[in-house]
Amino acid sequence: MRKNYFAKLVKSMKNVYNIDRLFNKLEDTRVNPKFKTGQALMPLLLELLLRIKSMNELKFMIKEREFSKAFTKGKTLPQIDTIRDTLKVISIDGLR
Repeated sequence: MRKNYFAKLVKSMKNVYNIDRLFNKLEDTRVNPKFKTGQALMPLLLELLLRIKSMNELKFMIKEREFSKAFTKGKTLPQIDTIRDTLKVISIDGLR
């Protein structure tokens, strides 16, 4: 699959389904978070879409900047520890 298809998929998720806005509506109990909830959950969604087998593999992909073209320039992706911490304290009621 060509690289630009992945970027188009992420762009359409943001534009058509407003996935960023929906993720940012979710609440968590983190104190002074560096990343919004939506920014922390987007790599997890990509993990599910790309069928990445483990969080360690996702950690390596984030570290190697494999998702850099799919997101706007200047934005950094959260590290895997931030994603895990967000998943621990997120309110499930918002997902319904």
